[in-house]
Amino acid sequence: MLFEQLESLEHEQVVYCYDKATGLKAIIAIHNTTLGPALGGTRIWRYTDEAAALHDVLRLSRGMTYKSAISGIHLGGGKAVIIDSDNLHKGEAFWRRYGRFVNSLNGKYYTAEDVGTSPRIMEYIAQETKFVVGKPDYLGGSGDPSPVTAYGVYLGMKAAAKHKYGKDSLKKKRVAIQGVGHVGQHLIDYLIKEGAEVLVCDINERNLDLVTEKHAAVKVIDPADIYTVDAHIYAPCALGATVNEDTIPKMKFEIIAGAANNQLKDEIVHGALLRDHGITYAPDFLINAGGVCNCFAELNPTGYHRGMATSLTEQIYDRTLEILQLADRDNMPVQQAAMHLAQARIDAVAKLKSCM
Repeated sequence: MLFEQLESLEHEQVVYCYDKATGLKAIIAIHNTTLGPALGGTRIWRYTDEAAALHDVLRLSRGMTYKSAISGIHLGGGKAVIIDSDNLHKGEAFWRRYGRFVNSLNGKYYTAEDVGTSPRIMEYIAQETKFVVGKPDYLGGSGDPSPVTAYGVYLGMKAAAKHKYGKDSLKKKRVAIQGVGHVGQHLIDYLIKEGAEVLVCDINERNLDLVTEKHAAVKVIDPADIYTVDAHIYAPCALGATVNEDTIPKMKFEIIAGAANNQLKDEIVHGALLRDHGITYAPDFLINAGGVCNCFAELNPTGYHRGMATSLTEQIYDRTLEILQLADRDNMPVQQAAMHLAQARIDAVAKLKSCM
């Protein structure tokens, strides 16, 4: 079944990594390198089984291809997942061993921070390979990408509001945020500053405490109520596939704009269902691209430039408006319009390379 999955999603390569001494079990998926070396974070998660881990890494790496393509940066798409368990000791040796696996790909894949990892972990990985970004700033890296990711999501949300309401102000708009980790917390800062009403849910009580201690106006709701709450905007900022045939009929939202990857359980089916329900969707791989823009800026030959990362991220606003207008013009789901635009760039470069 593996090769059938690779064929259907058009992956170039999948690498399984195992180390007996540390217990490391990882999968690195390289989806497409037409535009440049594959880049994508390393996620560590307690998967139910290895098949679930494979399914996740294949979807995530494909999303990275489209994310880089639509952002106009010169990178391909890849991703890595590590299967977590109670018996793993995830210290320096563990991460350095993983760094050696990354290094064995000779620059075809660059890794970075993702769920469960951090700039400190990237520092360990960097001891064994140069093909890593998101290193701490004291090593010349870009550090935590979440502030830039949140900024891009905020701009994408404003663009979706502009398309839906005729103006991009979020003042007095009620925004329901699912997941208030690092990205969600920074997003809340932008929303509160603009005068939005913010509702949040998270399974991590510590995250909720951090948010409510900083912003007294933030209202905490039960995670079970997130899909039925009365709000203008839904911002999924946790895991993917939360927009599906079960949740969409319950929604009262007018806009979906969040940081989570692969928000649509099925891109074709649920993209169309959102359109049929009159919900404006800002594609995840478009508006959460601030993080990959930040990583791309770290690969600059002259060193990391935050101004470059910010400038690339600010293009998300206009690009979101462009895609929403394209979807309206061609009467297609927004997800489909965004993917067509990204694929057109990949195909054009692939054609050029074939002629060289």
